[in-house]
Amino acid sequence: MHLITTVQEQHKKLLFRKIRKLLTAMQKMAAPEGENASAKAAARIGTAFTLSTIATSSIEEIVANSPNTLRFFQLYIYKDRNVTSNLVKRAEAAGYTALVLTVDAPEFGIRRADVRNKFTLPPHLRMANFQTDDDKSNLVNKSAGGSGINEYVKSLFDPSLTWNDVKWLKRITNLPIVLKGILTGEDAILGQNAGASAIWVSNHGARQVDGVPPSIEALPEVVKALNGQCEVYVDGGFSQGTDIFKALALGAKMVFLGRPLLWGLACGGEEGAYKVLEILQKELESAMALSGCATIDDISQDMVIRKEHYSRL
Repeated sequence: MHLITTVQEQHKKLLFRKIRKLLTAMQKMAAPEGENASAKAAARIGTAFTLSTIATSSIEEIVANSPNTLRFFQLYIYKDRNVTSNLVKRAEAAGYTALVLTVDAPEFGIRRADVRNKFTLPPHLRMANFQTDDDKSNLVNKSAGGSGINEYVKSLFDPSLTWNDVKWLKRITNLPIVLKGILTGEDAILGQNAGASAIWVSNHGARQVDGVPPSIEALPEVVKALNGQCEVYVDGGFSQGTDIFKALALGAKMVFLGRPLLWGLACGGEEGAYKVLEILQKELESAMALSGCATIDDISQDMVIRKEHYSRL
């Protein structure tokens, strides 16, 4: 199943508006409306919004506040599989379009600022996808001496995932599955064989393993390995329309954003998030026009070349 075809069927708008997608967790730390504001901004610009498992707004809350937004649900697998199954059922019932399974986080990387600051979720916020007053909802509100989010993940997430768990997820849902956190062609093929409808190239904001390649460096290898048999998405470090242009030229079907939307959200709530998307839209339009591209399909791989080619002339 080609997921972007599903996206296009649901939103018959300009194609470039389907290129910028959103994904970050705990957004109410940036603005009171949090994920709701981002979802509304996404709907206004005509792109998709991805809700995190560890969001500060719930699956149902996003639908109630922004019913016309095209929604993906990002999934972590908990040690208690019933917890994960329940999240999947709720996302399906609420009309989410796809599940995005993060596969690069058996635990969270050593984030020194979080450790130094003893990061915790402020007491007035909680993991909103969990209604019970237990660790799934509020363990992140405290720290045992280090990063509260790392302690939450280590305590509750299943660190033993294999490709068979992708097959398990496929058996319990009718939604297409996107695998997020792939950086090699070999893993991309294994993910496709396990049942993924799309592969999401990501280094988790470069916060997992220090020294991993930038996502855009890994993108061509993944695209080549899949050879058109599976759609490829990407995130990581995209902050300008020209960045998006390069990713499209290298074979990505969608480009996801995180930090830029949080900056906009922190500065101006929904309007700030929308303004970031609007700026990117205009920059992408400009890059396309100045490169002779009337449509997304006109963007080709030969329009991108490494800077070293010219530095050696």
